[in-house]
Amino acid sequence: MEPPVDFFLIRHGETDWNRQGRLQGQRDVPLNPIGLEQASAAGRKLKKLLHKEGIDPAGLRFVASPLRRTCDTMERLRSALGLPPAAYETDDRLKEIGFGAWEGLTWSEAKAVAPALVKERKRAKWIFVPPGGESYADLADRLMPWLGERRPGDVVVAHGGVARALMHILAGVPITEAPDIEIFQGRVLRFARGRFQWF
Repeated sequence: MEPPVDFFLIRHGETDWNRQGRLQGQRDVPLNPIGLEQASAAGRKLKKLLHKEGIDPAGLRFVASPLRRTCDTMERLRSALGLPPAAYETDDRLKEIGFGAWEGLTWSEAKAVAPALVKERKRAKWIFVPPGGESYADLADRLMPWLGERRPGDVVVAHGGVARALMHILAGVPITEAPDIEIFQGRVLRFARGRFQWF
C-alpha cells in the first residue's frame, strides 16, 4: 500500500539573482536576507504539518542539492524543526537545471545575445537545450535514478526546475505546462499518491 506521505520538497529561499530575474542554474548564489527568513518559515510550516500528522522529523531522511542556496535553506529549515542543522545528505542529481552560457543573464539579456534561441525555447521549453546547458527532459532523466532511491517522508530541498520536472514525472503535469508553473519560496510542497499539494 502506498504511504499517504511520499516526500516533501522545499524550494530554496530567495537570492539576489532571483530578485533581479537572473538565470541561476547551477551557479552558487547565496540566499539574501529575505531568503533566509523564507527558509525558516518553510521549516516552521513543515514542523506544524509533521506534528499534525504525527510524524517525528528526527526519523526522516533530509537531502539537499549541494548548492549553497539549498544547503543554507536546509540548515535553516532543520533548525526550525529543532534538529542539528548540518545533519543531512546532499545529492548532485538534485541540482537546478543547467542554463549553460546563459547563467547570470536576465531573459532580456539572453534575448539580446541570442534572440532566435530564446524564441525557439518559447516554442518548446521542455526539450530546448540552452548553449552548454540542459533541457527539462534532461533534468527529468537525471532525477529518475534518485526517485528510485527515495524513502517515504524524505524532506528534500532543491530548486524550481527540479520541482517542475517532478510535477511532470509524478503528477502527470503536461510538458507544455510544467516549465511555466510557479514554484513558491518559503512554502512546503508535498508529493503523494500521484498528486502534489502546497502548504
